[in-house]
Amino acid sequence: MSNTDVAPATSTQPPPAQHHDRARRGDALARVGLLLLRGRTLVVLVLLIVLFGTMSQDYLTSGNLIVMTKHVAINAILAIGVTFVILTGGIDLSVGSVAGLSSMIVGGLLFSGLGLPAGGVLYLSVGAVIVVGLLVGCLVGSVNGILITKFRVPPFIATLGMLYVARGAAQLRSNGGTFPNLAGSPEHGNEGFHVIGVDSWFGIPVAVWIMVVVAVIAVVVTAKTPFGRRVYAVGGNDRAAVLAGIRVPRITIAVYVISGACAALAGMLLTSELGAAYPDTATTYELNAIAAAVLGGTALSGGRGTIVGTVMGAFVIGFLADGLVLVGVSTFWQSVVKGAVIILAIVLEQAQQRLQTALSQRAA
Repeated sequence: MSNTDVAPATSTQPPPAQHHDRARRGDALARVGLLLLRGRTLVVLVLLIVLFGTMSQDYLTSGNLIVMTKHVAINAILAIGVTFVILTGGIDLSVGSVAGLSSMIVGGLLFSGLGLPAGGVLYLSVGAVIVVGLLVGCLVGSVNGILITKFRVPPFIATLGMLYVARGAAQLRSNGGTFPNLAGSPEHGNEGFHVIGVDSWFGIPVAVWIMVVVAVIAVVVTAKTPFGRRVYAVGGNDRAAVLAGIRVPRITIAVYVISGACAALAGMLLTSELGAAYPDTATTYELNAIAAAVLGGTALSGGRGTIVGTVMGAFVIGFLADGLVLVGVSTFWQSVVKGAVIILAIVLEQAQQRLQTALSQRAA
């Protein structure tokens, strides 16, 4: 019986060194993709500027850029307040209505003054009127926070209800009418409201300066203060935050107060720009504010996001809307494009989280 030679089996798998090189290249590409996803807001903003700049010669003129930035300022201030709420895992659908309510309260005080019980009318200075407007926003925000923390009303329902309450109150303030001509008069000592919404300092609108101040304060608060760290902790894991000694109800109420104050400020800026107070001021602005936060990388689940990202998201929405108007796109298609951009932002945010999780698991 003869022996037959058996050929040695050959392996089809690559050598360990080659497999390791492929894994390293895959990780490197994944990190590049993660970096692009994290900086997606800046990438989209640059692409929008380049696209509309080539489509319209007027888009990148200094005058148009200043006008667009002024439009962005109002939405950015609204979005900054909303970001504080979303960072804790909440939502605030009432900011547009709060802006409208603050507009009507301020407009009424400037136009017709404050009627006194004993008779007569008291006219407040512009500074005092602005403080009253901010207090209105803080009051509504505190009510939202109390409903959510003390009465266990879900944030979506509480702020949706407040959306209707605040808008109705704004309409009741003037029986559905408007307060025109808010310039004030010397005899009443209430002149100067136009400064915050119309005037410019060093060629830049005052509203833009106010946006910068609000953004800087918000960045410092979120990144450098114990309160900011607690906001992120509550959004990351509220149960762990309680065990760590954080007073979650207090933080929750505080962020809704901040959101209300920012909404009131935005409403006053818009009213000052228009020169009149309308009950429907800032209608649906809450959607733009939430969209700006999401576009800027703020996770709706809470615990992740930055103020800088939110401001950049507001610039994306503002520059996109103004660019579409400038190139002659119809208002119907503008809504379609804006909605598509918001959906894409959510998809990319989810992709970023999945990729980040996968890289963390590989590293572990």
